[in-house]
Amino acid sequence: MEKHYKLHRLQELADNDQDFIVALVTTFIEEVPGDAKVLKIAVKNKNYLLTYQTAHKMKPTLDMFELGVLDDLVELQDWGKLEQTDKDISNKLQIVLDAVENATVEMTKDFNL
Repeated sequence: MEKHYKLHRLQELADNDQDFIVALVTTFIEEVPGDAKVLKIAVKNKNYLLTYQTAHKMKPTLDMFELGVLDDLVELQDWGKLEQTDKDISNKLQIVLDAVENATVEMTKDFNL
């Protein structure tokens, strides 16, 4: 449990209310993988605005669950915001996608969802 994500910030925020934690984990599982797919398509299509918006949207959630990829996500966000056409961001994208996938699989198992 909690190999690819951490709950201690969430537990502090929730004052250890397990139902609240399960609700947030469920929301993560329902929302974040979809956002990751949008991010992947946006980067592939060099849609800088959508990359920026999606990375910006994902930032607080990935930070709260401490997936360990916040710096990589910020680089994706900046790539989109600054339209860094000369920069290859694919390795950062893959790091974020892998982290989201690993956390989602682990949370689904840990919480029997």
